[in-house]
Amino acid sequence: MNSIQNIDNIQKAWLLATKLHQGQKYGGSKAGEDVDYINHIGSVVFEVMNVLPHEKAMNVDLAILCATLHDSVEDTLFTYEDVETHFGKTVADGVMALTKDETLEGGKRVKMEDSLKRIKQQPKEIWMVKLADRIVNLSSAPHYWNTEKKKAYQEEGQLILEALKEGSVFLANRLEEKIKEYRQYF
Repeated sequence: MNSIQNIDNIQKAWLLATKLHQGQKYGGSKAGEDVDYINHIGSVVFEVMNVLPHEKAMNVDLAILCATLHDSVEDTLFTYEDVETHFGKTVADGVMALTKDETLEGGKRVKMEDSLKRIKQQPKEIWMVKLADRIVNLSSAPHYWNTEKKKAYQEEGQLILEALKEGSVFLANRLEEKIKEYRQYF
């Protein structure tokens, strides 16, 4: 059975993520609604935990640590080296694969394709984190996005699904459903 091996390390990561994302907010589905960003992080962790009974063997700690830290390098001053110092090279490599390379030219699709390529070089647990991240992000649309942006985001979800569906049948099926349900927002 899949289980956490080092709860102290996971709690250390959660406290760190809470501090790193302190004060960050994102727009909710209704005008004037602001949600603490740690809600997104927690929701991605919950999706990863939800897959545990459906996967035969996985490194639960790796998946939860990377889910907890998946936006830490992209959205804060925390670096690859910081992740490696606190949680080791495997976690740092996973977090970096989940981090878009903002130095790339060519727009969002190029950055996403690069990230997906790097994710596919990682253990399946990292694939699962990306699937879980997009499942959460497709649960609702920010009230301020226009129809074009929502459609593009849904299409990007399909790109992620096609690239990573072999990482977890359970999460791939959940993402496929979220992609279909997302049509209600445009």
